[in-house]
Amino acid sequence: MLALTFDNENDYDLIEEDDTFNFIDLENFSPNKQITIELIHSNGKVDIIKTNHTYNEQQIEWYKEGSALNLIKKGA
Repeated sequence: MLALTFDNENDYDLIEEDDTFNFIDLENFSPNKQITIELIHSNGKVDIIKTNHTYNEQQIEWYKEGSALNLIKKGA
């Protein structure tokens, strides 16, 4: 799970029930950098939204490894 907030709160209204989400720049996940999400609607229409997060570098590493315990285990 990735906790995100909308940069533009009105983007919430763009999300439809059958949407597919593509996280465009998740490979560049870093502190203070927005994450762009591509919403692909069932009718083929596409919307792009910007999201924010409050993760620090350590939390991002936890996310990338699947959990803090996985990261600890990897370092052991």
